[in-house]
Amino acid sequence: MICKTADDVRKIVKEKNVSFIQFWFTDVLGALKSFAITPDELEEGIEEGMGFDGSSIQGFCRIHESDMIAKPDPTTFQFVPWRGEGDRPVARMFCDILQPDGTPYEGDPRYVLKRLLGQVAEKGYTFYVGPELEYFYFKNDQGTGILDKAGYFDARPMDMGGDLRRQTIFALQAMGIQVEYSHHEVAPSQHEIDLRYAEALNMADITMTYRMTVKEIAHRNGVYATFMPKPIFGENGSGMHVHQSLFKDGKNAFHSKDAKFNLSDIAKHYIAGILKHAPEIVSITNQWVNSYKRLVPGYEAPVYVSWANRNRSAMVRVPMYKPGKEAATRMEFRAPDPSCNPYLAFAVMLGAGMEGIENKYPLPDPIEEDIFEMTPAERHNKGITELPGNLYSAILETEKSGLVKKVLGEHIFKEFIDNKKVEWDRYRTHVSTFELENYLPKL
Repeated sequence: MICKTADDVRKIVKEKNVSFIQFWFTDVLGALKSFAITPDELEEGIEEGMGFDGSSIQGFCRIHESDMIAKPDPTTFQFVPWRGEGDRPVARMFCDILQPDGTPYEGDPRYVLKRLLGQVAEKGYTFYVGPELEYFYFKNDQGTGILDKAGYFDARPMDMGGDLRRQTIFALQAMGIQVEYSHHEVAPSQHEIDLRYAEALNMADITMTYRMTVKEIAHRNGVYATFMPKPIFGENGSGMHVHQSLFKDGKNAFHSKDAKFNLSDIAKHYIAGILKHAPEIVSITNQWVNSYKRLVPGYEAPVYVSWANRNRSAMVRVPMYKPGKEAATRMEFRAPDPSCNPYLAFAVMLGAGMEGIENKYPLPDPIEEDIFEMTPAERHNKGITELPGNLYSAILETEKSGLVKKVLGEHIFKEFIDNKKVEWDRYRTHVSTFELENYLPKL
């Protein structure tokens, strides 16, 4: 369903006898927030937005400045396929968060991405992304009881999640989301549904919808889906490889017919920007204590700051060019995980890449050898550095980053860092089972 204007929304709500319209937005950490209005309130909601208490939303505002307005974006109107009151459908729209005077609220993650995309558009570019979100199915949310012991690309009877993925794909397609393919992933009970690339703001909305849809379909089938980066010790964690490219005048600005790897200078500078600023942005793309249990050598997660054409142990990969597929020329950032806030994650990636373009960062040589097999001395000699090893180290890198502060804005920059420092303090004071099992018997 395609809605372009508020009038389109009014017409559909009336013709389809819609029961409720959900207003969706996210807090600073990417948790989906929602409230519902009836069709009787739609006119006010569309024209003026609906007020709410922003002081109750993580990272928004203090209690004495708490009045916020959720203004829906009519172009995001879609029916919610897993909800309905009898035969009356339920719909949703994503919202922009405004101040009471109608100006954009600087604490709104969606606004952060919109603002940067606007600046990039002034330079003539459109930013496209295609994330690959991995996730696990468990028997419930109380543990990590798996549904199968299948591996990469396994089919039934090994893969017991095929029907769940199929139902999820049908629900996504019903919401106008294009799915390319799906499959079982490397770890037991781990899965992936790949989405067709789209403009970044649209894809951030789609990513939030995807995560909700996966969870809702799982719930309806009596199981639990999680995007936790590393839920099972000793198994691969879940990543969110993000394919990205810039288009200009309708053509892929990353493609150059005669250049090595078919990468234009713009693409090379963009990749160099990602490489240089990766340690600063990784706290945004990998925002939880648990994220860094995935970012360790030996589990296919990219921890080394490098790029390659084919090498999947590198942090950035450039998929092979296929003749006649110029539009598909892209780079793939493999470090992020699927539990991030996509609005902020896409924004800092774009910000880092544009910094590389604007300052003409040189792109180092690709590393095609298996980095995981190299000794520390070999990595040092090749200039290969590592991403931060835990959340606290990542936050310290972000805290001193002028780039991240510029991209996120002062408000979200401070709120995000403050929140993550609290999380780290809670984690480092926790006495774990590992400590009790290893230290209590001997100390």
